Amino acid sequence: ENSFEAVALEWYNKQLHTWVPHHAEDVKRRLESNIFPALGKRPIGQIEAPELLQAIRIIESRGSYDLAHRVLQVCGQVFRYGIATGRCTRNLSTDLRGALTPHVKQHQAAVRAEELPDLLRAIAEYGQIGDQQTRLALQLMAQTFVRTKELIGAEWVEFDLNNALWIVPAVRMKMKTEHVVPLSTQGLVILSELKDLSFGSRFVFPGRNRDKPISNNTMLYALYRLGYKGKMTGHGFRAVASTILNEAGFKPDVIERQLAHCERNQVRGAYNRAEYLPERKRMMQHWADYLDLVESGAKVIPMHGGAA
Repeated sequence: ENSFEAVALEWYNKQLHTWVPHHAEDVKRRLESNIFPALGKRPIGQIEAPELLQAIRIIESRGSYDLAHRVLQVCGQVFRYGIATGRCTRNLSTDLRGALTPHVKQHQAAVRAEELPDLLRAIAEYGQIGDQQTRLALQLMAQTFVRTKELIGAEWVEFDLNNALWIVPAVRMKMKTEHVVPLSTQGLVILSELKDLSFGSRFVFPGRNRDKPISNNTMLYALYRLGYKGKMTGHGFRAVASTILNEAGFKPDVIERQLAHCERNQVRGAYNRAEYLPERKRMMQHWADYLDLVESGAKVIPMHGGAA
């Protein structure tokens, strides 16, 4: 059959095994809600660019400019599949370049708080399309909200597991000051799993060459595969944690210290790495428990950060 809907579903089923369920549902919903009602029954080879543009502009009329671009991107993949299978001769998405309202991309994209549960569930499913090491890396990043380079370069010698502390040496920190990351009970479980996957390497996240860690792009590519291209980056975990923890009432100084946003000047000098440590320990366990709660789909109970 040559209808747009038939070709799209054929393409969708071909791609399905490469996607996690979360992303697959997003793709199908974008087509079913936005394109099939207007163009689904039309032969794909007879659809003209103005017809596709009209369907996309309905999305724009709702103020959903980012979604409009995403739907057009999906349509482009359907048209490319249609060309490959002999059902059409043109990819109409290329004809619409410049016709859509530009959407502003965040320099360091981060999901909103209400989008965090879906992201966490997508990460939990990553092992279905990617390796377990990368899944655990994303989960540990969510738990600790350190910078990407600080995470991927982690060495086992930096961890004091008996005291549930990760001490990142100054040489690996952006601010060139040693940084302490309190580890939640959930974080310790993740590290236990990672230990079994590191096969004796000194790195927590060894690459194919066990003497080197995974690359910076590993995390970003994994987020792309989960359907978060342009929506989330490694740095985004820091932004969303900061937003939620501040709104939860944790002291800004405690949050800033945990983010390693330390002052470096002659007056202040090197800060005490243990500054606010008891409060930070409580905050990090609160954060880990909060992540578990929202991932499970439970109604979010506000974290009470006043004590920290």
